[in-house]
Amino acid sequence: MKKLLAALLLVLLLLAGALAAYVVVKRRQARDIRGSSTVEFVTTETIPTVPKELTTVQWPMYGFDPQRARAVQGVDVRPPFRKVWVAGGNSLLEFPPVIAYRRLYYVNGGGTVFAVGGKNGGVAWRVRTRRCAAASPAVDSGTVFVALLNRPPCNAKKVRDGEVLALSAGVGAVRWRAKIGPSESSPLVVDGLVYVGDWRGRMLALDAKTGKIRWSFKTGARVKDAAAYGNGAVYFGSYDHSVYALNARTGKLRWKAKAQARLGRRGTFYSTPTVAYGRVYIGSTDGKVYSFGATTGKLRWSQSTGGYVYASPAVWKRRVLIGSYSKKFYALDAATGDVQWTFKANGEISGSPTVIGNLVYFATLKGRTYALNAATGKQVWSFPDGKYSPVVTDRDRLYLVGYAKLYGMVSRR
Repeated sequence: MKKLLAALLLVLLLLAGALAAYVVVKRRQARDIRGSSTVEFVTTETIPTVPKELTTVQWPMYGFDPQRARAVQGVDVRPPFRKVWVAGGNSLLEFPPVIAYRRLYYVNGGGTVFAVGGKNGGVAWRVRTRRCAAASPAVDSGTVFVALLNRPPCNAKKVRDGEVLALSAGVGAVRWRAKIGPSESSPLVVDGLVYVGDWRGRMLALDAKTGKIRWSFKTGARVKDAAAYGNGAVYFGSYDHSVYALNARTGKLRWKAKAQARLGRRGTFYSTPTVAYGRVYIGSTDGKVYSFGATTGKLRWSQSTGGYVYASPAVWKRRVLIGSYSKKFYALDAATGDVQWTFKANGEISGSPTVIGNLVYFATLKGRTYALNAATGKQVWSFPDGKYSPVVTDRDRLYLVGYAKLYGMVSRR
């Protein structure tokens, strides 16, 4: 009996030792990685400006440009603000509008697509899709592209299909529709192709004129984020814990990278990536912000935030600006991932920020929008509405997205 007990004790000690070693290895694998400013980091990129011509496209897609940088210069719109009109009010507005042809185009949670005047917020047209929605549209060459989820109920357990609609920007007439899996992927439009992901785990490229699928790439789980573009590639994350780079014209895999291993499941990617400085920046549900080399896919840095990172990053003057469920908003060094400053907000941060001039705007799940000095993190302004991605702009006005309302605002002079 003594020998049996001794053997059992030895086995328990060995198991405890193996478990301790496993924990040590996993913690080491999950540690934050500091980056370098000399490895796969390009400093010559510039921040785009909003076009001067008010009759053309001012804000064509979610994140502003194909790189999804969420930062613009050359706009003299800053707080304090005065409301000049309010639209909406009946359904959740999770994603911001796009701006073109003196109008704002957006989709509410109930799947109704709106075109409203930038001057007064009046409804020019609406299209009821009778589907659920959780994405911004995109506009290109007189066409508004809309990605849609399943038909109601929006929380249905059995979800069969989704759809991409192409509508005329002028009157909302349907130009084409393409059946895909349910999609909450804000369309990316580049060189005649419309890129969207779906819950079937695919990234698809559709012909912008016809809706025909030009190529499809299958991942191991749902694709819920939107794609970003740079250097002839599209970049996106999947719920299979991976980030992908594909050839934009052919869909051929360039590289695949994973979230860091850790105790428990690896992180997944809802955050839409941003491409800048030769890097891909993306948030993860493991609480980290990652930087991968845009050419190689190698992990260049990772930085913990203390909470889920569903938000997509804004990149501005070598800073990565992003919020976390830890209720903190971060400014990280784009080269190294070092924390430059943090701001404690009133609630969890789920939506993505926008930089206009030198101010970064973001909202919290507690229903408040903040404007901070992007260089220092000092609060400049706040507004008692907003929940996800809060603002876009043309050269004249700020358009703020509340929980269910859209506000047109001008600077007080």
